[in-house]
Amino acid sequence: QLHLVESGGGSVQAGGSLRLSCAVSGYTRRGVCMGWFRQAPGKEREGVATIDNDGWTSYADSVKGRFTISKDNAENTLYLYLEMNSLKPEDTATYYCAADLDASTVRYVRGPNGYGFWGQGTQVTVSS
Repeated sequence: QLHLVESGGGSVQAGGSLRLSCAVSGYTRRGVCMGWFRQAPGKEREGVATIDNDGWTSYADSVKGRFTISKDNAENTLYLYLEMNSLKPEDTATYYCAADLDASTVRYVRGPNGYGFWGQGTQVTVSS
């Protein structure tokens, strides 16, 4: 059982930067695939980026070159990050981190059905 807690959301002007963090506890050194999603009001949840167990990263076209997903670990906790640069008003959404116990190679942005564990969400607002 994994428990995910996000932090780092906030408000920023267009062109600015934010860094989201997600602490993943309950990690038992099994393979883990992790990702970031976002959901704007009235829209479906959208996959933003995926990082597989080996560290391979994949990005949605809308964020390529602007966002960077990364991970780190310390003792029994995994940390997932999303560095967001050159933010645009259309990036405004609630951002969610997600994880699944999966050691396979993932070289695409995995959809929401591919994850069994979710964070509570953090709001990102970009003003023009």
